[in-house]
Amino acid sequence: MRAPPLVPPIKCQGIKTKLVSEIHALAAHCDYDRWVEPFCGSCVVPLNLQPERALLCDSNVHIVRLYQDIQAGRLTAPVARAFLTEAGEKLLSQGEDYYYAVRDRFNANPSSLDFLFLNRSCFNGVMRFNRSGGFNVPFCRKPNRFDQRYVTKITNQIRRIGEVIAAKDWTFEAADFRLTLERVREGDFVYADPPYAGRHVDYFNSWSERDENDLADILKALPCEFVLSTWHSNEFRSNALLQRNWGDPRFHLFTREHFYHVGSTEDLRHPMIEALITNLSGVHYSTSQPELEQLAFFEKPTTPYGATSARSR
Repeated sequence: MRAPPLVPPIKCQGIKTKLVSEIHALAAHCDYDRWVEPFCGSCVVPLNLQPERALLCDSNVHIVRLYQDIQAGRLTAPVARAFLTEAGEKLLSQGEDYYYAVRDRFNANPSSLDFLFLNRSCFNGVMRFNRSGGFNVPFCRKPNRFDQRYVTKITNQIRRIGEVIAAKDWTFEAADFRLTLERVREGDFVYADPPYAGRHVDYFNSWSERDENDLADILKALPCEFVLSTWHSNEFRSNALLQRNWGDPRFHLFTREHFYHVGSTEDLRHPMIEALITNLSGVHYSTSQPELEQLAFFEKPTTPYGATSARSR
């Protein structure tokens, strides 16, 4: 794995860039033939762990299409540079009218280039869709969004990620998590990063308590090892489903504080205690990141929210 982590060209809520080292350290405890993700999202984890074989699925067809286009060579760094440069000039001259014209065009006839443009010029990088599946995030009100440096940053990300994907045997598919996990077999390793139950969901499809319970039941029955990402607690409340679904001593819980920068306003961006749950046994490891804390499912973290513990200095 490389440092610093590779950054995907799209922004997603709940991206696990800062947890890649911990996930890698857990996965390093077993040999597996294929990496499987039913909620691949930004793909930041496989892009950094770089397994030889992977099945990467998500219910968001637009994310999956973008990576399929990169893999097939339809979306390349030169193509993205030309498109974003031209679109940036139109955005600068026409302002929000051009943004909303692209949004209407995308919702009528989705394309990866329009998706990339909207994702990088919408309000606070939020990815949100209405009940009809239409992208409905307003403009970020920065007409000069796509200056040369920003376009170069995005196209460099596409170029590097395209190189990684081209060297691997990866499959990208749009699918419900249940269908993806039906295909898991012995020798696979599953990393599941679903929308967080009990919290605001901005994903392409909604996430319910029933979905959360179904996922837990399926993961418990898998014929292979897995790691599940979810939220443990924040300064306001705790995740009640953790104890209900994962109180069995066969499963292990690790936590680490994480701060999300995507949110509608600054006061909605709070530190959160992330939980990594696994069926791996005898897990002992170290990473270059602040150490994970192993807790019982009902325990609170030892460090106040937003504070820095001695172990992470």
